[in-house]
Order: sequence, then C-alpha cells, then structure tokens
Amino acid sequence: MTAERPAAGRTGSTTSAGEQMRSLYAERFAGDVTFRSAMWRELCEGFFDRFVEPDDTVLDVAAGACEFINSVRAGTRIAVDINPAVRDAAAVGVAVLVSPAHHLADVADGSVDVVFASNFFEHIDRPTILAVMAEAHRVLRPGGRFLVLQPNIRFCARDYWMFFDHITPIDDRALVEAFALSGFEVTTVVPRFLPFTTKSRLPKSARLVRAYLAFPPAWRLLGKQSFLVAERR
Repeated sequence: MTAERPAAGRTGSTTSAGEQMRSLYAERFAGDVTFRSAMWRELCEGFFDRFVEPDDTVLDVAAGACEFINSVRAGTRIAVDINPAVRDAAAVGVAVLVSPAHHLADVADGSVDVVFASNFFEHIDRPTILAVMAEAHRVLRPGGRFLVLQPNIRFCARDYWMFFDHITPIDDRALVEAFALSGFEVTTVVPRFLPFTTKSRLPKSARLVRAYLAFPPAWRLLGKQSFLVAERR
C-alpha cells in the first residue's frame, strides 16, 4: 500500500526522454492498476476528503494517472500534467490542463481552494519545488490549502533510490521550511503516514487500506511517507 503514483509526465520533456519515462512507469506499475484505483478511493474516502469541502475547487498538480483527482469529492476538479496522456486518464467531469506544475497560465489568481501533490517533489530539483509552491500560492485563495503526500527520506533512505527517476531527497522538516519560504503556514504534519511503495511484500487489499487508515498506530510502524497541509497566507 502506497500512494506512489505513475506520472504522466514529471518533467518538461515530451520528446523521446518523455517516452522513455512513460515506458518506465508502465513497467513499474504493471499489474497494479485495479488495486491502485481501489486504494485511492479508500484514501480519499477515509482520509483526504476531510480536507476538502464538497463545493471546493481542487487542483491536482502532476496528476499522472489521475487516481487522486478521479476519486476526491469536490465541486470542481482539475488535473494538471505536462503529458497530454493525462487527458485519457481523467474521469468524466475532471477538467484537464496540459501544463508544467510551475507555470499554470490558464489558472486565475485566487481561484482554487485546494492544491494536491503526491509523490512529485522527489522527481524535480529544489528550485523547481519552490517554483511549484509559488505557483500554488498564486492560484490558491487566501486560506486555501496545499496538501502534500511525499516520500520521507528520514524513514525510507534505504529504498529511496530504488527508483531511477528520484533525484531530490526531502523530508517533512525540509518541506516545512520550503512552505515557509513560499508564503504558507503549515498546519498539519504527519511525518509517518503511508508505506513507501506498492513494490513490497505488504498485502494489497482495499479492505486493508481502510483498516490501516483507521488505526494510526500502524502508521508509526509502516509509514514512510509524510503528509502535510499548508495554508496560503
């Protein structure tokens, strides 16, 4: 069980390098599609929906396979990714923007209630992380929330580099600093939340995901991803 997501496009490339990464993700997540869809439904219903109001506008940056944005309960849902394949992944009713996460030209200032990013920052460099946060700050209304689910290098250092496309190690404390630099106030920090990856010996079952979310002591044992909520000041 993990929220590691297959990305439709993590970088600005749509050339052969982008094709290589799509092939990499297809191989990495082969056989997990059905479980992952069920897992994200459980994650949203059992956890993430509490941070989203029914009439909110939610923007998912680096939406990839759209597993979160297809599952979350919200008034308006927007999937953003650099890769045009995101159009095929988005469910009916989800608006799609093919755009880098740090340049959301088609999104108006202060028009979004919630920005969500999962398993994204490890794929980009630190200046780009700050650029993404700055753009999120621009599109969020005052008091809007940036939800981040992120592998925590403090608790998964041994396996962090098992994925070829991981380039930036980051932990919950560094994210708090980055948010402060970007004009956010962090209101929630869960250093240990979800396991690191589905590529493990942990059993895969939607029922177990539901049970895991309901039993926070298990997070302290198995959690290797952090979850943070930061409010736009």
